[in-house]
Amino acid sequence: MYEQLKIHDRMQKELINTSAHELRTPIQPILGMTTILKNKKNRVEDRELLEAISRNAQRLKKLSEDILEASKTESNSLQLNKEHFTAKEIILEVINSYKSNIDSKNIKFVYSPDDDNLTIHADRNGISRVFSNLINNPIKFIPQKDGGVISIGVEHKESNRDTKESKGTIVVSIKDNGEGIDKEILPRLFTKFVSKSFHGTGLGLYISKSIVEAHGGQL
Repeated sequence: MYEQLKIHDRMQKELINTSAHELRTPIQPILGMTTILKNKKNRVEDRELLEAISRNAQRLKKLSEDILEASKTESNSLQLNKEHFTAKEIILEVINSYKSNIDSKNIKFVYSPDDDNLTIHADRNGISRVFSNLINNPIKFIPQKDGGVISIGVEHKESNRDTKESKGTIVVSIKDNGEGIDKEILPRLFTKFVSKSFHGTGLGLYISKSIVEAHGGQL
């Protein structure tokens, strides 16, 4: 019985991995060709249709990436390819990617770092995914009509455990004027498939917590 469960679990993980990879394969050319068409002179109606295609393809891309990342976390195969980069460049990349793909919401981003040159030694793609997930959540819940503000702050805190490799901690805080977190899901916030919305899979915070903790940090 135990062996059968192990086989079933392995088959399930393989199916998830294969499905996520197969989902990713057609997404990239859709996004690429849409970008080319958007850069050409089109009628306003055409551009609106292309924006809708791009927006939904981005959602599919994020879904496939979340599934793959959750699968890696489950199998303890999360690998960190660390490099040096500034907090500013990675956060602005994420902000700009959302600015070009937000529906018609009137959302303002406010980025206020203590220092533009704060450097992180971490897995760039992983940290980018964390920021993306944390910014994506308020975008989904900020009122469509009224719009709102997403504020991102970055500060440096010295540590008693500073070493040659580590010179303190970088603290990133993200605030918004959305409806807030439902009290029912608050105790389970960082577990899998926790959501009160039909948008997304409820994997974002679970993945983000795993990535941050793999770096020795806290979310």
